[in-house]
Amino acid sequence: MHPFPHLYQASASAQPTSTVAIASPGLPGLTTDAPAEFDGPGGLWSPETLLTAAVADCFTLTFRGIAKASRFEWTSLNCHAEGSLDRVDRVTRFNAFRIVAELHIPAGGDPEQAERLLHKAEKGCLITNSFVAETALETQIIVDAG
Repeated sequence: MHPFPHLYQASASAQPTSTVAIASPGLPGLTTDAPAEFDGPGGLWSPETLLTAAVADCFTLTFRGIAKASRFEWTSLNCHAEGSLDRVDRVTRFNAFRIVAELHIPAGGDPEQAERLLHKAEKGCLITNSFVAETALETQIIVDAG
C-alpha cells in the first residue's frame, strides 16, 4: 500500500439540459443524471446510486483483503447495498446504509470465522467509515456442497 494521504481525482461536466459526463484520469468515463426520485429521467447512474455502489464495492474489496490476510477460503460474495436518503433537520442527506452480504464458502469451511470476517470488513470499510450515516450489515453464509 502507498503511504497516506491518498488523493483521488474526478471531474464532472454538463450543459444546462444534458446528462453529466464524469471522469477520472485513466478510467473509462460514465454518464450520469438525476435519479427519477429527483425528477430525473432514471435509467442512468446518479450520484445517489454511485455512492450506494461505492458502499457495496468497498465492503466487497475490504472483505477480499481481510479474507486473503486471514488465509480464509471462500467461493463468492454477493453484496447488495441500500442507501436511505431522507430529510433530517431540514437537510437532505443519506441517514442509513444497509449491506446484505451473501458469502459462499467451500464444504468444510468455517461459518463462524466467515461471520467474523464479514463483520470485520464492515468495520474496516473506509467508505462507510467516512459517513455520518448509520450502516447495518446482514449476513448469510452458505456452505457449498462438497
